[in-house]
Amino acid sequence: MNRIRLFIVTLLFSVMSYADLSIEEAVNRPGTVILMRHALAPGIGDPETFQVDRCETQRVLNDTGRRQAQRLGDQLRRAGLAATQVYSSQWCRCLETAELLDLGPVIEEPGLNSFFQGYVSRTEALRLLNQRLNTLPLDQPPVVMVTHQVTISAVTGLYTQSGGMVSFDLKTGRAAPIIGATP
Repeated sequence: MNRIRLFIVTLLFSVMSYADLSIEEAVNRPGTVILMRHALAPGIGDPETFQVDRCETQRVLNDTGRRQAQRLGDQLRRAGLAATQVYSSQWCRCLETAELLDLGPVIEEPGLNSFFQGYVSRTEALRLLNQRLNTLPLDQPPVVMVTHQVTISAVTGLYTQSGGMVSFDLKTGRAAPIIGATP
């Protein structure tokens, strides 16, 4: 029975995914979202003392992560992404990544928050994210959403490293890894 479930899940994810996209292809696809995992913040998860409104209680970007976020913003602009709307998880490492991209105003989006350790409900976060996705125009340049690995995987079935990006097509629900960016 488990093999059948695994086969079905694998089949669904393979149908949902496109082939890899270059960063240039990704930024020139109207009606898409660029889902980005926050830049490098060493460690896994957050301390037990985590509070969403206090960065000193969270895992945060290090200097390498800050430079990584700035480089990724530069690469997206060089690829043709003009000023755009940037949404971010409320976690400090995501907000800092979003600001350092320097692509446009940053809006905190609770639907992008991490449910990895249960600080927020997975069901509620994904419901809020789905609401936000449904408000985005299908004929506009991509928006950027800075979030966490668990969120990207839940939406797309894809894994990303720190600073990794996935293109998500709002019309079809298909996702494709973005290659060519140097995290």
